[in-house]
Amino acid sequence: MPAQQKKIIFCAAGVLSFACALGTAAAIGTQLWVKGTILCKTGALLVNATGQELEKFIGEIQYGLFYGERVRQCGLGGRPSQFSLLLVFALVGAGFFMFNAFGSPYETLHGPVGLYLWSFIACSCGCLIMILFSSEVKIHHLSEKIANFREGSFTFKTHSEQFANSFWIILVCSLVHFLNALLIRVAGFEFPFSKSKDSATTTGAVDLMY
Repeated sequence: MPAQQKKIIFCAAGVLSFACALGTAAAIGTQLWVKGTILCKTGALLVNATGQELEKFIGEIQYGLFYGERVRQCGLGGRPSQFSLLLVFALVGAGFFMFNAFGSPYETLHGPVGLYLWSFIACSCGCLIMILFSSEVKIHHLSEKIANFREGSFTFKTHSEQFANSFWIILVCSLVHFLNALLIRVAGFEFPFSKSKDSATTTGAVDLMY
């Protein structure tokens, strides 16, 4: 592949990595990971609420990785209350892409192997965060635990919940880092494992000759 096309591919990959770094920073700093509604089970049972009356006992909850907010509805009006790295890998990956576009790549972590490495680390971290977070939300009922935290009089039950924008931003960023690894391959650089297999084959042929 001509050098000019390689520069264009590396620049595109670098811009994508930098955009992922900004998107990840914005996603981590917000509380828009999970949005849902919580039912004040105790209050609804006390008055035997059904139909439209049940809406007076349904509050809201939203939270992220570090903090969130809930609005408790127990028939007396809403009572709001608040409760209280991937980015680095994405930035390093963007720096290495730009270095390979305009500089002289080395054969260690600064060359194509380094690009594969940092793309894999950033993609893996994003996937790991999503897996751990979603399992905590769905399997361990995180929304219900938060709603009932330090609650002595009322018991809350999750009425509905869904993943919000920040969660999907992390998913998109992880897919973009995987796309960057494919762009490296399109630029003409072999995957590290496939390259080692070729060298092993060559060495085996030499051993047979001698």
